[in-house]
Amino acid sequence: MHAIPEHVDVAIVGGGPVGAALALALRDSGLAVVLLEARREFASRDPRAIALSHGSRLILERLQAWATLASRVTAIETIHVSQQGGFGRAQLSAQEAGVPALGYTVEYGDLYAGLAAGLPESGAVLVTGARVTVVRPAAGCGLVQYESAGRMHVLSARLIVLADGGRSLPGAHMVKDYGASALVCTVRTSRPHAQVAYERFTPEGPIALLPLHDDYALVWTTPADRVEERLALDGTAFLARLQAAFGERQGRFLAVGERAAFPLRLVTAAPDHQAGLVRIGNAAQTLHPVAGQGFNLGLRDVWKLAGCVMDGPREALGGSDFLSRYRAQRRGDVGGGIAMTDLLVEVFSNDLPLLSRGRGIALGLMDGVPALKRLFARKMMFGAQAW
Repeated sequence: MHAIPEHVDVAIVGGGPVGAALALALRDSGLAVVLLEARREFASRDPRAIALSHGSRLILERLQAWATLASRVTAIETIHVSQQGGFGRAQLSAQEAGVPALGYTVEYGDLYAGLAAGLPESGAVLVTGARVTVVRPAAGCGLVQYESAGRMHVLSARLIVLADGGRSLPGAHMVKDYGASALVCTVRTSRPHAQVAYERFTPEGPIALLPLHDDYALVWTTPADRVEERLALDGTAFLARLQAAFGERQGRFLAVGERAAFPLRLVTAAPDHQAGLVRIGNAAQTLHPVAGQGFNLGLRDVWKLAGCVMDGPREALGGSDFLSRYRAQRRGDVGGGIAMTDLLVEVFSNDLPLLSRGRGIALGLMDGVPALKRLFARKMMFGAQAW
């Protein structure tokens, strides 16, 4: 057990998957790093499904976390995209993209466990049960105040990284409320999933089916005024509603697991240029889950930030040049990811006849033009800046 320091080079606030990934990425930096987590352990029993892109797999391999995760993920070899009540569909395949899988599905708890397994060897000082109460970034040296074991502690750091989903931070502001929730659960179909994922757009919003072990993880966009009703339906009635919305491409829906829902909003951190402070993952931006970009975008935040940290002198951490360099590297990917997911929701979540025809033409064009299909697949795997 390392002694809790009073001064470090990098203080990471939030030890969830994104914060843990950053601690792993800084393993060989030679810097003093502390990871502060409010919970008592670096673990979660959350069964929600997370979509990992092929690009995220490459990062996780470099973080030496993939070997632990490999037995817990389900590969996505094909993605089928369609719209309810309209023509046109597109199908992306790993074989056409030249990769072993377009992506992977994993339970949140398993993803967290895979990352947390490497933390004891990361060189970071790990502090659990640390409830951060004050963050005061500043050029040269900022302060983090936190409570642990009934005592207040003050930590100084050249660079403070907020990776806690925005829970401890003022300044995040909501850009858009989609007026809907994501209803999530697992479902079983009469046909085996054969590593095929579905993104089906309906007037209410997208329905995603992601292969997970022997079942599917369902993410069903549901208008806010219908969420409680769908959560309260018995299994038979729920599956009948889902069948009517999704269709029978996977045969019949046979069983449903425990259901939960969370509101869908597009949230970004308020623009600021505070020296000594960086936000990553959901502390910087929270996206609609369409196309499964959220955690993947956060993991790319981690990788680029770690590169900036290790490419410059210790004394430059958190300075204006350092922050400008990091923000310049992330601006296109983050802005493009926000624009792409928001556009997909707005263009595909309606039943306007003219838009329906246009969507059908666009899907058919993408499916029939290999270059367009490869470009879209690369953006799904590596982010909005991929070409």
